[in-house]
Amino acid sequence: MTSVVVSTPSINRRLPSFERLLAGDALSDRDALALVDVDRAGMDELCGVASELRDRGRGRVITFSPKVFIPLTRLCRDFCGYCTFRQSPDEADELFLSGGAVMSVARAGERLGCTEALFTLGERPEQRYAEAGEWLEAHGHRTTLSYLSEMCRRVFDETDLLPHGNPGTMSRRELQALQPTNPSVGIMLESSSPRLHEAGGPHEFAPSKRPRVRLRTMELAGELGIPFTTGILIGIGETRTERVESLLAIRDLHRRFGHIQEVIVQNFRAKADTPMADVPDAAGDELMWTTAVARLILGERVNIQVPPNLSEDYERYIHAGINDWGGVSPLTIDYVNPEAPWPQLAELQRRTEAAGYELRPRLPVYPEYFANGSDWPLPPMMKEKLLRLTDEDGYVKGGIQRYARND
Repeated sequence: MTSVVVSTPSINRRLPSFERLLAGDALSDRDALALVDVDRAGMDELCGVASELRDRGRGRVITFSPKVFIPLTRLCRDFCGYCTFRQSPDEADELFLSGGAVMSVARAGERLGCTEALFTLGERPEQRYAEAGEWLEAHGHRTTLSYLSEMCRRVFDETDLLPHGNPGTMSRRELQALQPTNPSVGIMLESSSPRLHEAGGPHEFAPSKRPRVRLRTMELAGELGIPFTTGILIGIGETRTERVESLLAIRDLHRRFGHIQEVIVQNFRAKADTPMADVPDAAGDELMWTTAVARLILGERVNIQVPPNLSEDYERYIHAGINDWGGVSPLTIDYVNPEAPWPQLAELQRRTEAAGYELRPRLPVYPEYFANGSDWPLPPMMKEKLLRLTDEDGYVKGGIQRYARND
């Protein structure tokens, strides 16, 4: 690819030299913070550099994970200002999905060629609701995380799907319990800003969203060698500077452990019947800026994702440096954003190819953690299953053609 011209006058003199970035230097914290000054006139240059870095590190492949979404419980001890996923016991049709219901969804997804079972659930509801604790005790568990571990084991043992647990903050012991069946786990950092927890902020009543405890979960996963998915949520009241600081915190952990396999840049969308119902959706240009900055901060190799169901013109973010669309399901809705349907795979492929890239399905763990002689310390039975499901490049066998019949 032709090198990006970096001499245009749109970039303020205070900003970093993109020439150094393209020559292989990492962005310093100071230079990363200076990117908050890039205005609309400088966006083309910013995105051009991000796109070139992506091409250099990840090639011309954009991936997605064919998945089923399993909301194990929607009960939650937290109250976030924008969430419609959480329910209280009197709102829920069922407190927890039964084992039979979990396996029914997993097997249906398996028939459709899915390879990921995304377990999303509320944070430790037994600490707020007696009903949750009673249900768990009646089913042989003291905690929600223990029940999650059992369901992950069943999915791993009884299907070709791979669990990806996203249960919120976790202790070392809880992460270790998931490690044999989850090739990756995740938690959205959302923001490293403590300001969002102040009175009136979106996380005022969500103690589990405090940056310190979320970053500690990510640190523990790194110490255990668990490939990890995280990300930031933009448009919830944070500043550009705070977004950069969040991305730098993620980069610091990845430099220590090498385990941050994927960073999601997600845009806020207001939902009715929430305290933030009247807050404007995150602007597309802000998502574009944040995505490009994420690529510049995190470098050419880290996988960066923008969810395609949260933007009508999602293909534009290819030009800001992404290389992944995240999980897309032929079966289940996005329970966190139920108003936003997944794109049809044929349309996702068409838009990806129109931008000059190939769309390929992946597992919930990226190839660099298990394929092509990788020495990442995954459990042997896990690695055996991963290699059985993938081709010589570490992508799902059969490629995108495997899913044509599902559209």
